Amino acid sequence: MRLRFDIVDVFTDRPFAGNQLAVVHGADDLTSQQCLALAQEFGYSESTFPSSEVVDGAEYSVRIFTPGGEIPFAGHPTLGTAWVLREHGRLTGPSVTQVCGAGRIGVLLSESYVELSAAPTDLSGPLDPELARALLEDLGLSEDDRDGDAWVAGCGLSFVHIPVVASAVPRASFSSRSLAEYADRLTGEYPVDGVNLVHITGGPPQVEVRARVFVPGLSVPEDPATGSAAAGLGVALVAGGWLPEGGRYLITQGVEMGRPSSLFGRVEVSGGEASMCHVRGRVQPVATGEIAVPEPAGG
Repeated sequence: MRLRFDIVDVFTDRPFAGNQLAVVHGADDLTSQQCLALAQEFGYSESTFPSSEVVDGAEYSVRIFTPGGEIPFAGHPTLGTAWVLREHGRLTGPSVTQVCGAGRIGVLLSESYVELSAAPTDLSGPLDPELARALLEDLGLSEDDRDGDAWVAGCGLSFVHIPVVASAVPRASFSSRSLAEYADRLTGEYPVDGVNLVHITGGPPQVEVRARVFVPGLSVPEDPATGSAAAGLGVALVAGGWLPEGGRYLITQGVEMGRPSSLFGRVEVSGGEASMCHVRGRVQPVATGEIAVPEPAGG
């Protein structure tokens, strides 16, 4: 059996930048093992497997896989999958809903951008300074590089958001230590999926962010554009006082990987806390084709 696929670059205004995504069509009957095998073959940070059924041209379900396994939510797969489905004529309205492991995610499609909207699911902090120091040391940095309190925050996937000085961003390096080793100290609502290293400039109602996202212990140790981390960062920006009443934030990521990316964030506040995070970006088509599907285990 062979299935059609599309490859797109997300969070970029030009091909061969941003974050790569493979969208595999007609995969409704594939097992998790088959989906994982295809995700490993593509080798991108994520590949998606949207359902063939689209309700009223506006609601669809999707499974998201990294080369290491299935995950409940991710940002650039959400934007890229919606864009591809619209290009195939399967999504017909500007406002659609993605159903995934994290629940229902709103997606807004315009001529130029795709935007996701996700409610906060996790917030804890400020993080213990000794734990923040240990996480920085794992990335080749020191306590002197930290530039504010660290927070655990997420909107479906949770990240440790650590503010650092500008010079620390390019100096950071991969860590071989899994975040699972810190599980008993990273006390959030959900397991922490990565470290979002950020340098923040400006002030309300808009800040600019230079970011690098590391996922220690997984097959893709650094991500060039991470919409889920960008959404969670909005929660941390409110909690940490950078955007206490909400506002906008522009994230530049992927520079050190040679895949520069631009993510546009907006966070809403209710009752002094983040209530909704929006992340938008551009999507660029790169390739289409067919891929062979491995036989199911025992088949």
